[in-house]
Amino acid sequence: MPRKEQGWVTFQTSEDERKILEEFCEQSQRTKTEILRELVRSLNQHSSAPTQQEKQEDTYTQKADIESSIPKKSLKVSSRNILKGVIKRVVYGAVNSEVTLEIIHKVELTSIITRASAEELELSEGKEAYAVIKSNDIVIARE
Repeated sequence: MPRKEQGWVTFQTSEDERKILEEFCEQSQRTKTEILRELVRSLNQHSSAPTQQEKQEDTYTQKADIESSIPKKSLKVSSRNILKGVIKRVVYGAVNSEVTLEIIHKVELTSIITRASAEELELSEGKEAYAVIKSNDIVIARE
């Protein structure tokens, strides 16, 4: 069966582009396939422009606190072990919350974090998040 019918995507890149991808894979400890899948999935998120009603709702719901004036930046972490996943479950308790991420099919990590942290990160089923592993602790992060 030809690769195209199996779902393969191939394309030509320059030597510089290949080096960039290989260095990124090495730094993030992910394969080229994982990186490219993530890139393709992100295209769908950016393709839909907000409707006029959504723009109006955003205007009316802007926060008046300090956080709204601080520009969001990409997350940078000193830990070397960062695994991207999809939130499968969040169980909120009175003080702590149990967050389960599916890293790849049937590979899950569970972390206990404070309820306040889970709420601040707006964790919910289906959202992407990261497991940041340092020693024995797994920290949950979002962009």
